[in-house]
Amino acid sequence: MSKRKWTNSNIPDQTGRLVIVTGANSGIGYETAKALAAKNATVIVASRNAQKGEAAVDTINAKNGTSNARFMSLDLASLASVRTFAGQFKTHYDRLDVLINNAGVMMPPYGLTEDGFELQFGINHLGHFALTGLLIDRILQTNNSRVVTVSSSAHNWGQVNFDDLNSEQKYDKVRAYGQSKIANLYFTYELQRKLTAAGAHTIATAAHPGWTATNLQRHAGLFRFFNPIFGQKMDMGALPTLMAAVGPAKGADYFGPGGFMEARGYPKKVHSNELSHDKDIAARLWSISEELSGVKFSL
Repeated sequence: MSKRKWTNSNIPDQTGRLVIVTGANSGIGYETAKALAAKNATVIVASRNAQKGEAAVDTINAKNGTSNARFMSLDLASLASVRTFAGQFKTHYDRLDVLINNAGVMMPPYGLTEDGFELQFGINHLGHFALTGLLIDRILQTNNSRVVTVSSSAHNWGQVNFDDLNSEQKYDKVRAYGQSKIANLYFTYELQRKLTAAGAHTIATAAHPGWTATNLQRHAGLFRFFNPIFGQKMDMGALPTLMAAVGPAKGADYFGPGGFMEARGYPKKVHSNELSHDKDIAARLWSISEELSGVKFSL
């Protein structure tokens, strides 16, 4: 028995709603921003590269025949930039309906963020942790708001190494990527527990794009090589994120492609592995993330 496929046509009208999409200058972030702007949301394209960000905004607005997309500069590898972005955003806007923590790096050579964190842990997890915490007041005061964090099926090989969070003792780019992606899920589930405890109407959800052909894989040779064969198109890869952002969802729901091994296909609710639901690890990671980022959530 087949269920109706969830596509962009299922996205409700977003008139009057405000959305931030990090890393929206390319890949699934771009497709996510384009789809929401087409449904009349005001979409902040938050990216590090101003030239690419402005170009993405111009393309989205031209394709949609609107001026709904706007660029704001954000470098998640710099906590100072995250604070500046949050401050500027709050100066101009008193609401935030959906924050989509989408930006990320995948399996790069070893490197550090401006603040000395391993790139994947620093950008994929800590940067988004700080961003969410700095914007949580705007999110909480907006009815039916959501925080969406984009994880990956790579969380299945992820494990948080509290003794070497920054991979200083040993750097394995695959393990470090997996650590950052399971961290995304610990963050989502712990945030939802805190939102529930606070009696908030905001929900935290997560998504993964399956195997989607994007420039994210430029450092992952095999993935890049097989992209033309197995990778689905970016607009399909964005659907789980969109479903998590504006589709039928409850707190702590996780969405991914519905096909074989969740690699491709139309989105559906899926389940992350057992380790990602460990509450003790999530609480410990939360506490350490507050300490490392200097950001405490006012929940």
